[in-house]
Amino acid sequence: MSIDNTNLATELDFDTPAAKRLRKFRAFKDKSASVGIAFGGISVIIAILLIFFYLLYEVAPLFHSAEIKPWQVNGKAAAPYEAPGRGKTVYLTMEEQAEIGLRVTDQGEIIFFDTRSGDVLQQSSIPVPAGAEITSFALASDASHIFAAGLSTGEVLAIKHSYKATYPNGTRVITPFIEYPFGEAPLAVTDSAITELALNGGEEAWSIIAKTEQGLAVANLSFEENFLTGEVETSIDTEMLPQLNMPVKKLLLMPDRRWLLISGNNNKLAVMDLASADTETTQVLEASSGNITSFQLLLGGNSLMVADDKGNISQWFLVRDDNNVWRLTKIREFESGSKPVNAMSMEHRRKGFATVDSEGTLRLYNSTANRNVLVEQVAQGQADSIALSPRSNALLVEKDNTLAFWLINNEHPEVSWDALWGKVWYEGYQEPEFTWQSSASTNDFEPKYSLMPLAFGTLKAAFYAMLLATPLAICGAIYTAYFMVPALRRKVKPFIELMEALPTVILGFLAGLWLAPFMETNLAGIFVCLLLIPLGILAFAFAWARAPKHVRYMIPEGWDTVMLIPVVILTTLLGLWIAPGVEAVLFAGDMRQWVTDDLGIAYDQRNALVVGIAMGFAVIPTIFSITEDAIFAVPKHLSYGSLALGATPWQTLVRVVMPTASPGIFSAVMIGMGRAVGETMIVLMATGNTPIMDINIFEGMRTLAANIAVEMPESEVGSTHYRILFLAAFVLFLFTFMVNTLAETIRQHLRKKYGSL
Repeated sequence: MSIDNTNLATELDFDTPAAKRLRKFRAFKDKSASVGIAFGGISVIIAILLIFFYLLYEVAPLFHSAEIKPWQVNGKAAAPYEAPGRGKTVYLTMEEQAEIGLRVTDQGEIIFFDTRSGDVLQQSSIPVPAGAEITSFALASDASHIFAAGLSTGEVLAIKHSYKATYPNGTRVITPFIEYPFGEAPLAVTDSAITELALNGGEEAWSIIAKTEQGLAVANLSFEENFLTGEVETSIDTEMLPQLNMPVKKLLLMPDRRWLLISGNNNKLAVMDLASADTETTQVLEASSGNITSFQLLLGGNSLMVADDKGNISQWFLVRDDNNVWRLTKIREFESGSKPVNAMSMEHRRKGFATVDSEGTLRLYNSTANRNVLVEQVAQGQADSIALSPRSNALLVEKDNTLAFWLINNEHPEVSWDALWGKVWYEGYQEPEFTWQSSASTNDFEPKYSLMPLAFGTLKAAFYAMLLATPLAICGAIYTAYFMVPALRRKVKPFIELMEALPTVILGFLAGLWLAPFMETNLAGIFVCLLLIPLGILAFAFAWARAPKHVRYMIPEGWDTVMLIPVVILTTLLGLWIAPGVEAVLFAGDMRQWVTDDLGIAYDQRNALVVGIAMGFAVIPTIFSITEDAIFAVPKHLSYGSLALGATPWQTLVRVVMPTASPGIFSAVMIGMGRAVGETMIVLMATGNTPIMDINIFEGMRTLAANIAVEMPESEVGSTHYRILFLAAFVLFLFTFMVNTLAETIRQHLRKKYGSL
């Protein structure tokens, strides 16, 4: 039989118009698909890069250096102006907007002036009684705006400077005025001249410490309002304090009115407990290696800042010793020059301060971060005094009765590597710790921005979730892909993958409101079930293997696995049923109490065990699906060849299938870990959100993602807190990037190693 090639060529003409159109359309589809896929991939990369750079954009200001420059007039630095008033400055400060300054002199003058020009806005004098003179001065705190003058008659007059803002014709006008919080009449404290003075207190009570020739006297003031007349009645209780064997150069009283700090000659420092008023409670120590030149309380009045004539600057606060006795303890020293520090000013709203040395060099510090944020020359030679504005965005420098006004840009001094990642000794703590506490009810709060507890909590939550999810997901994927019959696999695999669509907020809701209380009540039952379920499965497998053939043949081949479902359910019910008896025998009837009392392990209802179970179920579908696909995709000829050579199915699985699928399995584990690290809602609702560093499985934690979700809505835009939350997101982003990069590197290595099989 012969074939007519001519007719065949005519019938198979590939250049017909229809064939050409089909080829063009197919080429167009191929090209469109290629362009679309490339565009999609590039768009994803660009989107990730944009997220990266946006996070970096928000975080970068945290690490900008502080800046200071003179007040500008017509683009030029304004010239210093003569300080208004007569006499030596004893108190220099500014109001909120840094537009009005206040200068109090030793002549009793109170002058409000324009900080930019020096023009006097209002001037008055301290109302000193006839025949009396001002012999001492004390500031309660910058935040209270209260200062006091001690008189030669043994009396004390307290004064408060206040400001009122009005807006006539839409223009802001700030009006300063003077108040007398204890009354316009001076308070009699002692019978002789007051040479040193200190005061502090709150709304209901104040204390005044006065030094006279006879020694130290304390006057405790209490205020009671007459409900009929509305008048406030002031009562004074005065007593003498024990004598000190050291001269008194300056007095400071802490806000709790219990602790009196005394600066003496040279480097001597004394602490007196006014609650006991006993010389045995007085602590005398050497505060520095040089003579003390500046001696002030930091914001909040809990920390003492000491500077000397050798340029040393240190921070001190009270800490309990081994005998549970309060001792003033040096916490940290600050980097400084070698010149004497002659002036110091505290920030009004942050734990920062400024110093000026004998050469006119200004240094800005933050105590918590232990950071020197700025060093700048602001005067030629020794400055007499300095004052920071309430917002710490302006500075007044006085030298030789001349004032200079400076603008400061110092937005985020609280941030340093040590503050973010190192242990910090915070006020009121017994030792340095990692702590996250971004807000409190008081304005003098010390922010604690350590990211270590959050990073630790993130890894802890991911560890316990992966501890549960990884073996279950991988073992389930191995059985489903390699041993399960196709008909059953077609039902099981979609069902498990469907679990991934379950919103994590539902899992978190169930974990927090149902699982956590259930586990607390049935803690012994949980552990009994963890032991019984594997034993029950093994016992059923052993019994089923030895069952009569006619019984085993009743179940279609490969479907006998389904029978494990009732086995697991019945074993769980059995474990919960016998748990009370086991708990009574082994744990005195209450395992939770036994864990707390006998083992000394704290138990929190919403803990890492709850998170591990709940988040494990969220991660299992991801790891299972990718692992199952990787194992199922192993070429069948490899398995058949191994079996043909005499290997058992298990040997084939371990030595052929698993190595070949190892890149995919490793990718599944890493993707699952990335999911666990970035999970928010489950850890938010099931952990208690306590930022602690404890590996204890019965304690909660706070993760980076949950912390961002909780605190971002309440943070002030542009604040340090706001930007540190973005830094936490940036750290999470980098961690995920590093894990994925490592995973891809190892996956490529495994692919090269086992790709020749």
